[in-house]
This record gives sequence, C-alpha cells and structure tokens, in this order.
Amino acid sequence: MRIGIVCPYTWDVPGGVQAHVRDLAEALIEEGHQVSVIAPASENAPLPAYVTSVGRAVPVPFNGSVARLSFGFLSANRVRRWVREGRFDVLHVHEPAVPSVGLLACWVAKGPIVATFHTSHERYRSLSVTTPVLMSALEKISGRIAVSDAARKTLVEFIGGDAVLIPNGVAVGRYTHAEPLPGWDEGEVIGFLGRMDEPRKGLPVLLDAFAALAPHRPGLRLLVAGPGDAQEALARVPAAFRDRVGLLGMVSEEDKVRAYHSVDVFCAPNLGGESFGIVLTEAMSAGAAILASDIPAFRRVLDDGRAGALFET
Repeated sequence: MRIGIVCPYTWDVPGGVQAHVRDLAEALIEEGHQVSVIAPASENAPLPAYVTSVGRAVPVPFNGSVARLSFGFLSANRVRRWVREGRFDVLHVHEPAVPSVGLLACWVAKGPIVATFHTSHERYRSLSVTTPVLMSALEKISGRIAVSDAARKTLVEFIGGDAVLIPNGVAVGRYTHAEPLPGWDEGEVIGFLGRMDEPRKGLPVLLDAFAALAPHRPGLRLLVAGPGDAQEALARVPAAFRDRVGLLGMVSEEDKVRAYHSVDVFCAPNLGGESFGIVLTEAMSAGAAILASDIPAFRRVLDDGRAGALFET
C-alpha cells in the first residue's frame, strides 16, 4: 500500500508529533508498505530517505509553546506536487486543524484521508472561530484518531465530530539498552527533557526544587536536555551548586537515549498543555523511575500513580 503521512511541525526540531510520525512511518515501512512523509524542514537539514521537505517553517506561538509551521504559496505548490506524484492509497494527516502542511494536504487530496489529533488545550477556542474556514478541508477526512482522552475532548468541543482513541506508542527496543553519558553513571541524578524556555514544560519548578534539595544531598545532580537559554536556567540555581547541573542543549536521538540511562529519576514538572506525555513512556522504556506533575495526561500515562510518582502541579 502507498501511504502518505503529513507532519505539520519542523522535522529537525524534536517534538512529540515528529517522533510519533517517525515511529509510525518506520513501522509501516518494516511491514512492507511504501511510505512517504512530508514535513517542514530547515535548509540542509539531514532527512531520512522517506521524508520530503516542504521548505523552511516559521515559528508561531501555539498552545503555550512555539510551533514551527509551514504555510503559503510555495508550501502549497510543493504539497500539491507531492500528493500528485505520490498517488497514495491513503493519506494520513497529523493535526489537520493547524495552519500548516496538513491543512494544505487535505485541501488538495482526493482519496481516503485519516487524521490524527494530538493537541489538548482548554483555551483552544481559536479553532471554534476558524472552523468555517477549516471545514472545507476537515469534511474530507474519512477517519479520525485522537491520541488521548484530552485530545479527543478538544476535538469534540472545538471542532466537532468524534475520533477513535489510539494512544501514542513507543518503540521500546530503541530505549532499552544504552551506555550512560560520560561522567553521569554515578551519584543521584535527576533528569529533565524539554525546551528550557517554554514555561509549560516547568523547568523552573525543577530548578527551584533542586536548589532546595542540593544542600542536604551532596551527591545530588541534575541533567537537563533540550534547547533554550542555559545561562538563564543556571541563574535560578545558587552559584555553589551550579557545577552539579549539566545542560546538554539539543541532543541527538542517540544521546537522548543515553541521557535517559544516565538518570535515577526522570522528572516531568510540566504545568499543562500536554495531551499525552511521550517523554514518560520513553524514560520508562529506558528503565528510569518517574516523578511527574499530576496533570491529566501524565496521570493517565502513569495509571494514577501506580507506574510512577505524581506531585501536585
């Protein structure tokens, strides 16, 4: 079967949707299907053979984060050509309501379309305002998938219709075995993965907690992976303990797995705006103990605290 998959966010910037699309594409390829993915990508970004770039994306504030989207005449022409040349049996669009590649693909496609909805946000009211504009594309969708109850609730309330619930999967084998990062195989290590400069990821909460714990636990260290302003993050930690904080910046997929294997406890102090929590499943696949805020998405993944410790958000 020829399957086209549309990713709305920049391929070379780490994110849950990108990881979902990558894992889905590679699993389908292993099953013998012909799969092509189209996504925004930075110029000269290294891309897998199955990914077609729609061009550079533009940063847009969205859902408490910064989404890098692609939308315009050049993108529309590239999407149209990709759909025409791909002659897909099924088109699988992720986040079709986001003004990016997925919406463009829905407009030009003629065959069966499946859509996966990832976003959960109680203030996602802009969708209800733009729904008349979106309907010409969304009404062409044959089947809808939501990755969580929260994402399904957002779809039902702000767009309309319903979806089949299929939670995010994780390629467990990719995370099971890895060597810790150099110098991080001893002591008590708390880990964090996420964009440092996004308030909803909650890094300041963890930094303040580390500053409170460090004087009483000489072996305690903190390992942070993800893009953002390292100096601004360190400024929240007393100078006496800054040498016990490791800031890796943006990491490769290989080093991300090694980082999971370098920590005793993986902490996700997110404040909200998450529909699932793929980092929790990745860290658990690597064998890390989990400590997370009790937002609904994390509570569901951790089975109300039976698969990891929860704390009040």
